[in-house]
Amino acid sequence: SQANFEEDSQEQPAVGHWKPLMPSKGSKGEPETGCQDAGGVDETQSAEQLNVSRLRSSSVEIREKGSEFLKEELHKAQKELKLKDKECERLSKVREQLEQELEELTASLFEEAHRMVREANTKQAASEKQLREAWGKIDMLQAEVTALKTLVITSTPSSPNRELHPQLQSPSKAVFRKGHGRNKSTSSAMVSAASQSVTPEPVSHECKEVDSILFAEFQAWKESPTLDKSCSFLERIYQEDVGPCLDFTKQELSELVRVAVEQNTLTIEPAASQALPAVKVAAEECGGPKKCALSGLSRTCKHRIMLGDSGSYYYISPSCRARITAVCNFFTYIRYIQQGLVRQDVELMYWEVMRLRREMSLAKLGFYPSDM
Repeated sequence: SQANFEEDSQEQPAVGHWKPLMPSKGSKGEPETGCQDAGGVDETQSAEQLNVSRLRSSSVEIREKGSEFLKEELHKAQKELKLKDKECERLSKVREQLEQELEELTASLFEEAHRMVREANTKQAASEKQLREAWGKIDMLQAEVTALKTLVITSTPSSPNRELHPQLQSPSKAVFRKGHGRNKSTSSAMVSAASQSVTPEPVSHECKEVDSILFAEFQAWKESPTLDKSCSFLERIYQEDVGPCLDFTKQELSELVRVAVEQNTLTIEPAASQALPAVKVAAEECGGPKKCALSGLSRTCKHRIMLGDSGSYYYISPSCRARITAVCNFFTYIRYIQQGLVRQDVELMYWEVMRLRREMSLAKLGFYPSDM
């Protein structure tokens, strides 16, 4: 402002300076001249004062205008800064929101992918299980259809098949053949054909009484049928019947047979279906037509067993076959109950289980039909 004031003071015209007038040559009075000089000096001083006051007022005005201008500019700059701060804050919030949404979207996508994989694995496992069950049912139904066809074909009015007419045979033989037809043995057709030549025996009447403990265990198992041996019903049968019935001299092979029977992968077939070269290369532990692989005794072996899809056959004696068949009949029947294929009264099912247990008890004691 001082510089502006100096510039203004330099640019202002010298209004207050008056040049003294030279007296005319003809004038003589000096006092008159002095008055004029005094008046001129006063006027000059007043003019200078006026100029100074004007300069001061103009400088003050310029200073006020300059300060107002600066204040306005400062106010504008502050407003712009506030707007920019608000814009930056808004953009930062938008960025944080986008980052959060991106994280949530990524997490949801990973979770959805894992869920889809789990569902796919679960569905695949369920489908595979259903496929296995369906194949098992198909095999079972095909075996039953084949057995029924064989029974129907071999039954004529002149020579009725005793499998279709249970009243023509003894209860023990009828029950045995009915149970044996359920397992996977391929010799059921031979048993059915041989049954035609059996002479009828008189029906023996026996008294029966339900054991309350055994019946209660069976009822509890029937409410929720399972093949888990930890339940009291199957645990007792394993200890009293299944275990002793499948306890042979060859312990290792006996354990494999027990597992195959539980998994329903045991196959029994006549030994005559094996070709001679295969007999020559058979392993020593598999036995032979004259040696049982389970008992290790020299016996005539008319049948052989295969465990699952191993391709290895083991020759078994008639007694061992009767023991394995009795256990297979028991497991087949309880599988039928578990699958809901048996639609009988609970007491009738109980007595059928007891009959199968009796067959296992007789078989483990060495009793077996002569046509085995």
